[in-house]
Amino acid sequence: MRPADIGGLVEVSDPRVSPDGRTIAFVVTTADLDANRYRGRVWLAAADGSEPPRPFTAGEHRDGRPRWSPDGRELAFVSHREEHGSELYVLPVAGGGELRRAASWSEEIEELAWSPDGRRLAFTARQRDDERDGPSSDSPTKDSDRPPRRVDRLAYRFDGAGWTCDRPRQLFTVRADGNGRPAAVTGGPFDHAGAAWSPDGATLAFSGGRHDTWDLDRAVDLFTVGATGGEPERLTATGPTFRGPSWSPDGSTIAFVWGDPRSLPRSAQVGTVDRSGGDHRLLTTALDRNCAPFLAAAREPVWDGADLLFQVEDSGNLHLYRVDARGTAKPELVLGGDRWVTGFDLAGGTLAFCASTPTAPSELFVRAGDDEHQLTHLGHDPLAGPAMVAPERFTATAPDGTEVEAWMVRPAGLEAGRRYPTLLNVHGGPFAQYGNHLFDEFQIQSTAGYVVLYANPRGSSGYGDAWGRAIRGPTVEEDPGSGWGGVDYDDVMAVVDEAVARFDFVDPDRLGVLGGSYGGFMTSWMVGHTDRFKAACSERAVNDLRTMSWTSDIGTYFQKGYLGPSHLEDPDEYARQSPVTYVDDIHTPLLILHSENDLRCPIEQAEQLFVALKLLGLTVEFVRFPGEGHELSRSGSPRHRVQRAEIVLDFFARHLQSK
Repeated sequence: MRPADIGGLVEVSDPRVSPDGRTIAFVVTTADLDANRYRGRVWLAAADGSEPPRPFTAGEHRDGRPRWSPDGRELAFVSHREEHGSELYVLPVAGGGELRRAASWSEEIEELAWSPDGRRLAFTARQRDDERDGPSSDSPTKDSDRPPRRVDRLAYRFDGAGWTCDRPRQLFTVRADGNGRPAAVTGGPFDHAGAAWSPDGATLAFSGGRHDTWDLDRAVDLFTVGATGGEPERLTATGPTFRGPSWSPDGSTIAFVWGDPRSLPRSAQVGTVDRSGGDHRLLTTALDRNCAPFLAAAREPVWDGADLLFQVEDSGNLHLYRVDARGTAKPELVLGGDRWVTGFDLAGGTLAFCASTPTAPSELFVRAGDDEHQLTHLGHDPLAGPAMVAPERFTATAPDGTEVEAWMVRPAGLEAGRRYPTLLNVHGGPFAQYGNHLFDEFQIQSTAGYVVLYANPRGSSGYGDAWGRAIRGPTVEEDPGSGWGGVDYDDVMAVVDEAVARFDFVDPDRLGVLGGSYGGFMTSWMVGHTDRFKAACSERAVNDLRTMSWTSDIGTYFQKGYLGPSHLEDPDEYARQSPVTYVDDIHTPLLILHSENDLRCPIEQAEQLFVALKLLGLTVEFVRFPGEGHELSRSGSPRHRVQRAEIVLDFFARHLQSK
């Protein structure tokens, strides 16, 4: 696989089963390098495999979020047919019906759900200020024509969404027949999420932080509101986060995903609360695993009678579990194996899911009893497409005796007796995990002639809360750890040592390291603490925890959640854990990559490191991507993703390939 092959990747996602269980709607996303955009198409597949899957929408635009009407006769979906905004369409599934537009909106239409009677659709979307941005039918007003923004909350911008202080996300309903305008059922300067209809259609459940200190504590509650609006009723005790509401079939209970931003990291859990509120119950704590994957677009819990289905991160895999919503039994595995279950749905007795492996992108499957059937083969043709190299799992032992799970990908065309340059990849998060799904970067590195190493050191998800919380700050009151750059550094260095000892084709004199976000932090940290690596690439990194706390869209609570005291209360500890503190000890040639619109790790993080290294006369290159945010490597424009991969390969080729 080469960088240009990124344009040929096909993603199958968001399966939705018809009410009778016979048909599955799903989304196929492709990259158009010539137009430098993504195209999405809704497809349909017969659940029994009796007919080949077929496209349902034209595919000229970016269509997605297919949702079945309660009678199964129509599909609603979101389309992007203009440069800005989105449109909500309804189309009969059987031939002969006309496409009708139910709503046109100036912002992205997000969660989408039919009312039980099929007459209305609920959706969430940001509600912009027409006085500032112009009417929704017009293109956005030029920045120079806008009045100044008034900011009175800490949460006023968000990576990927931009300014949010004057664009709160609200919950709307609209007639499905296209004869009405969207009506807001929530209001105020709060962000809302979730669009869950009660079985009788009289009430909507949603989540939001609607209390006075929502921007400081980031607590999110569950609410219900009448389908025509009114004053929302809070169901939960403010403190944790409650998201992804999902009504039980009898309407008595609401399931949710629970988290706690006050003490990071902590595994998300699935729980329930009575529709009238009161004490909530967590159902999945016995798993000691994260039940809402950070980087996998986890959906809300799905009801199956009295049970709930949900995704779980486990040792480099993303599995599907079920649990009794009454709390009478422990969670049970439904879909396991060395793979990532990237999406799922259940209706009419049919369980559909999308899954990826290290050598195959996500495809559509159905599960009946103990039998699984693959319904699509759209993502990769092993005969016509690029060859994929399977990873090999191994473990390394850290200095304190801790075993660390790791993987190695051999360079394509490996020759016996030859040593190869080796790249250690460090994931972001840090409460995330590498695992058993197709990752284009590893395949590209292998094709370019590198041994590829990656691991899940302490701080990662997928191995329990104690593992994830091992890098909390040493001065926190609850579960103190080593801080960032402590045992996590020990773990990744142990992986390098084990790979050198175990694989005779690893060249110990030509080692490189790279990573993004927290992986960028670890890259910057490592080259400031060891000269083992001959080249490094630090991308969208956290380089100064102090300024990160000032400038990041989540910095006001994220770093404090790990370190305990704020950067105002203990600036010395923040400095101790910041890679820029150790620039005098960096001797490794360094490539710095950053996006200019990154609000998660603002570009000043890269600028600090670059300026310091240049002033010290060290070898450093700085590449800035205009118009991109924190997610460049995963969802940036197709051309920028290709260019980024080419830049990384060129840098390491200049520093590692020659010997």
